[in-house]
This record gives sequence, structure tokens and C-alpha cells, in this order.
Amino acid sequence: MPRPWILAETNWKAVRDTAFDVAVLPWGATEAHNYHLPYATDVIQCDHVAAEAARLAWERGARVAVLPTVPFGVQAGQLDIPFCLNLNPSTQALVLRDLVMALAGQGVRRLVILNGHGGNDFRAMLRELQPVPGIFLCAINWWNCVDPRPFFAAPGDHAGELETSVMMHIAPDLVLPLEEAGDGSERKSRLAGVREGWAWAPRRWTAISSDTGVGDPSQSAAEKGAAFLAAVTERISGFLVEFASLDPDDAYQSEAS
Repeated sequence: MPRPWILAETNWKAVRDTAFDVAVLPWGATEAHNYHLPYATDVIQCDHVAAEAARLAWERGARVAVLPTVPFGVQAGQLDIPFCLNLNPSTQALVLRDLVMALAGQGVRRLVILNGHGGNDFRAMLRELQPVPGIFLCAINWWNCVDPRPFFAAPGDHAGELETSVMMHIAPDLVLPLEEAGDGSERKSRLAGVREGWAWAPRRWTAISSDTGVGDPSQSAAEKGAAFLAAVTERISGFLVEFASLDPDDAYQSEAS
């Protein structure tokens, strides 16, 4: 069935004849996800969320173009794990700049970066790109746009209950039996401020986790992943519809509005 909101599946004739309102750039990573999830987990999840949210927005009249997912993210703390493929933030910023400049030059006025990897942080990059004329930029971390706590006993940080449940729903053939997963236990920082959350330091992954997971996947279920994704894609699709009607030159309102 044709999906005109997916750029990779769309031809030039259809693109030429469609006035697209919003472009969505999903951005994942390639990395180990405990013993039971595939290296492309962040890419597969981001692909699914972007496509489903765009479908819902398209049905509501917003013309959304989902760009191909970037499969590499910031992995500087995982370089001692084979095939965890790193883009330094400075490299990532250059890739993003090239894509933004291309889109802006083609008249695309609104771009959402849909982030699927916790190591990616686009805020500083968007601040640097803000002066690019004609295009309004924003970013969404898909996994935290809805509070996961009502859906999961212990969502986890990486390959835990949240990610495992989502993958059991969208790509069950790529998920090994849960009895083959590690427990996802994490060694905490010796620094109190980091443990308490008011200080931050990047983590060296093999020092904090023996199985590359952070979060217990043992209570994962496809039904939990389906319910969470339904809430996530509904919220993001609503954002895309709203964003599609936004005038980038008049993007702010007074408190009384």
C-alpha cells in the first residue's frame, strides 16, 4: 500500500505535486542492546514511530515527509564494544547542518528531528542552526514525550522493559527469548551529585554494565509496547498537525492568547 509520507518510498512526480508542510528526520544509533535486542533497535523504533505518527498526521490533513533515518549516533562511551559505531557530536552537527541547508534551500520551512537515541543531544546544534533563514527547527525524543510510568513497572534506560516491550511489538522476530537477556543492572557513579541527578558526566558503558543493558527487561510484553506506542504516536502526530499550520515567522504568542 502506498505511503506517500515516506520519502524513500515516494517518486519525484508525487513529490513535485505535493505541497509538504513538515519534514521529519528520524535519527537513531547502531549499538549493542543487552543480549536479546538487535544493534539496530534505535533505528527500527525511530522508523516505526516516525512512520506511524506521520500516517496519523497525514490522515488529518498535514502533509508530512519522513526522511530516511540516520543510523549512526553519538557512542563515545561505547567505543570498546565491537561495532558500536560512533559519530562525534561535532561530526553529527556537520551532517545535520548539510541536511538543514539542503532543505532550507528547497523551500522546506519546518523540520522536526525525531531522536531515537539517548546519546544524541541536538539542542546546541539547533541553537547554532537557528539563524538559517526560512526554516523552523525543533527536536523530539520519542521515548519521553509520554510518561512511561503508567505503562511499565520499570521502564529502564537502555534495553530495559520499555525498549524490549516496544521491540516485541514492532519487530518480534528480532527479539531473543527474555531468558537469554542479561538483568541490565547498572553500576552507579561514586559521585553523589551524579547519582542524585544534579551533576552529569558521560558514562563509560563497559564500566557500568556487564551486558550493555541498563534496566531489567524481565517484565517486558508486546502488549505494553503497543499501548505505549499508541500514546506516543498519537501525541507526536498531534504535534505534527499543529506544527504544519505554524507560521515560522509568527511562532510565538502572548500569555493571554
